[in-house]
Amino acid sequence: MKLFVLFLMMIAAQTGLAQTVKPADPQTTATQTDYVRPDSKERFRKYLNSAFGPTALIGPVFSSTFKQIRNRPEEWEKTGKGFARRFGDSVARNVINHTITYGLDEALKVDSNFYKSKKKNFGARFSNAVLSAFTARREDGKRVIGIPRIVGTYSAAIIANETWMPNRFTYRDGLRDGTISLGTRVGLNLMRELIRR
Repeated sequence: MKLFVLFLMMIAAQTGLAQTVKPADPQTTATQTDYVRPDSKERFRKYLNSAFGPTALIGPVFSSTFKQIRNRPEEWEKTGKGFARRFGDSVARNVINHTITYGLDEALKVDSNFYKSKKKNFGARFSNAVLSAFTARREDGKRVIGIPRIVGTYSAAIIANETWMPNRFTYRDGLRDGTISLGTRVGLNLMRELIRR
């Protein structure tokens, strides 16, 4: 775990995320990248919606249903109570993930939210879907390594596996779950890109 944190700190130093970014002129930003940073109220609204809003329940419903079918973890059994525990686990992971991501976004002055590609060809949309899972945008619209999203995703999975999951689960299971979550995010981003505009 210490190596993982050290690795993230090295990435932050190399990408300049550890430094404060000067605000860009909104007019220039819009013409160069078509990205305009949302104001603080809009960023907070997006956080509340993704962590606690109605759409925040969609992922946990699918996740807990899939885990119920697979009976993971088997200690929770395939019962109504087992489903409730799986659903609670998924909701808690989602809240932790989005809270950490939002906090780091604000601290590092980046934006980890997904934005559809302005281009219509499949290659550009596919690239945007993949890149958006692992990058964030600085205030000037430039993409940088998405430290907040990566840390939030892995932290939520590790905290869950070390805290309320059955004792046989460890941080290693959290690392695996975090990697699966990032891969799932790529798939969800691609679905968003391909949905009719």
